[in-house]
Amino acid sequence: MIVSLIRTFLLYFVIILAVRLMGKRQISELQTSELVVTLLISDIASIPMQNTGQPLVSGLVPIFTLVAIEIILSILMLKSGGFRKIICGSPIVVISDGKIQQNELRRLRMSIEDLFEDLRQNSIVSLADVAYAIVETNGKLSVIKKPGKDSVTPDMLQLIVPDTGIEAVVVSDGVVSEVSAQLCKKSVAWVEGVVKSKNLTLDQVFLMTANTAGDFQIIKKDGKTQ
Repeated sequence: MIVSLIRTFLLYFVIILAVRLMGKRQISELQTSELVVTLLISDIASIPMQNTGQPLVSGLVPIFTLVAIEIILSILMLKSGGFRKIICGSPIVVISDGKIQQNELRRLRMSIEDLFEDLRQNSIVSLADVAYAIVETNGKLSVIKKPGKDSVTPDMLQLIVPDTGIEAVVVSDGVVSEVSAQLCKKSVAWVEGVVKSKNLTLDQVFLMTANTAGDFQIIKKDGKTQ
């Protein structure tokens, strides 16, 4: 029993390391090769977890081999557009200039219901609003609205919007995050000083956010906002 627990914990951390080596992506954003490697790794890792009689190395070697192959493939895809096209395919335009490309839908085996579901997930309520819709290599649908249907931006109105920079959570449940503070170009001392200026201690802070411009918001553990 103890051996099984140790093997499970070890393989768990090995898989985390393998995924980190392959890069940060959500499941829905995985390319074909990445998805295949992820599925294979999960299957391979389950064998030594369940069978304690099998050497652990027999599971680790294939996992790191697959990771190495994926890293090599990703490098080759960066160097060669043709190779990337072979492995990942190409984006496919399913709506062009407001017109549905029926042949492309049939080629993708994508129904009208699937298309409209993806459009709704892109906040499109009418087909008349769409100029182009493209199925990307990861299966996601990218939508470009017609000029008259797109949201108005400050640039269109020639407005100057102040740049407040990036906002980050610098205190979470009383703990200061040095990494988040650096992200918004602040120091831990600055964070502690702001908290102190509000007559609070870190233990009383549930959440504090700050941005590059120095704006901040503090939520106390009782739910009140400073």
